Amino acid sequence: MKNALAGLFCLAVAGMAQTATTRGAEDAIVYIGWPNNGEVIPKGRPFRVWFGLRNMGVAPKGVQFPNTGHHHLLVDTELPPLDQEIPSDRQHLHFGAGETETLLELPPGRHTLQLLMGDDRHVPHAHPIYSRKIAITVR
Repeated sequence: MKNALAGLFCLAVAGMAQTATTRGAEDAIVYIGWPNNGEVIPKGRPFRVWFGLRNMGVAPKGVQFPNTGHHHLLVDTELPPLDQEIPSDRQHLHFGAGETETLLELPPGRHTLQLLMGDDRHVPHAHPIYSRKIAITVR
């Protein structure tokens, strides 16, 4: 019984360690520098999206340094759970090498873009740092 309880305790502590988040700068601001909200993008070719960040630094995944993180671009989706690892799929684009811009190609129509900062393990910070959501139209 004693070993079983010790095992359950270890599992509980391990589970907490996976969801524990890193502190980020509480005054940090992340934003999409371009495109602007309401922008109309020509269809059929990639367009540049650049990311801005104030009061905090950018560091690649796996690098744990105070007040740093890396960008995740959310395309046509809502914010994911802010206490879990950010998914990696076509709607949650990871920039774990510390990139601050990308080329994006989207089909014609209305789309939303939003940035979310993640720590060295792709988990949002304890004080989540995300941009306002913008809408663009590809036509």
